[in-house]
Amino acid sequence: MRFQPYPFEKLNTLLADITPNRQYEASSLTIGEPQFETPEFIQNELCKNAPLLKKYPKTSGEELLREAMRNFNAKRFGIELANDQIIPTFGTREVLFNFPQFLLHDKDAPVMAFTNPFYQIYEGAAIASRAKVHYISLTKINDFKPVIDEEMLASCDLVILNFPNNPTASTLTLEELGEWVELALKHDFVLLNDECYSELYTQSPVPSLLQAAKFVGNDSFKNTLVINSISKRSSAPGLRSGFIAGDAEILKDYMQYRTYVGCASPLPLQHAAAAAWSDEAHVEASRAIYKENFQIAKEILGCEIPKATFYIWLEVKDALEFTKKLYRDYNVKVLPGEFLSRDDGTANPGKDFIRIALVENPQKTKEVLQRLKKALNEH
Repeated sequence: MRFQPYPFEKLNTLLADITPNRQYEASSLTIGEPQFETPEFIQNELCKNAPLLKKYPKTSGEELLREAMRNFNAKRFGIELANDQIIPTFGTREVLFNFPQFLLHDKDAPVMAFTNPFYQIYEGAAIASRAKVHYISLTKINDFKPVIDEEMLASCDLVILNFPNNPTASTLTLEELGEWVELALKHDFVLLNDECYSELYTQSPVPSLLQAAKFVGNDSFKNTLVINSISKRSSAPGLRSGFIAGDAEILKDYMQYRTYVGCASPLPLQHAAAAAWSDEAHVEASRAIYKENFQIAKEILGCEIPKATFYIWLEVKDALEFTKKLYRDYNVKVLPGEFLSRDDGTANPGKDFIRIALVENPQKTKEVLQRLKKALNEH
């Protein structure tokens, strides 16, 4: 298997020969990793349950974690999931990589489609599955929303959406998501929405694909799946707690597959994750910080506040050159959009964009964005 270099590897190569301006403190706005302490109650739960390390964890997850995840979906989305409609996972990265391999294994000529720009694990999964790839490009012309191509979708076995979207920060309405559920049923492909940013909304709560399935009458979630994680919502990426939920028929066989993969979460992590999934107060506090950061960005950069995520997808002239200038002159790292996307046969939709991750506290965010603004004025 041959995989593309990861976006951060490409960034390191781009900046390798540049000496940054040491008059400024180094700052990185590249990675979607919250720079805040994991809430103390979550850490305490982890420590309290450390003695459970002597026990093997079940692949299916402990009932207290499953219950916390089901309750989260019930309170947040109004979705009452049966136990066979959800599987706790070791974060969501592993699911995004191994689920396509499980699903597509018996296909003679598997076909995947996914949003472009994208989280690079989607591409890695396609390579590992020997799948043909169709790109669903998100561009300024289509307001960074996926354009429906039914002829292409009719050939697909698996379609991965990502809304709220990384990196463009675009969102889909309940009705728009519902249209995709109907397409999955019409053309009999599996539809998976990566919802890891669903809890970082700035205005009203954003919908889930499972809500959309109910909205269009697909009460059994046939061909419909979502994944979600506490990494962003709880500033706890190290806990590696996520889930995949939806179509029970698909999940039944995927559960058996997972017993061979060996991705069971250690018991202390499950207890800490259950506490995180069960609490909303700490998530509200995080949302308030990210919203304040977006307000600062609007004042300094003049960009609109998105409906969700903690990203700004900023259009610039010659993103590669701007990225180098920003690092050289102001000691700030950002990620060129073209490193997060591929040429779809017409163009690379990430070209002339940079992704800015607003994951610091508001004070640091303001200072760093002021540097970025100076670089923009000089560029």
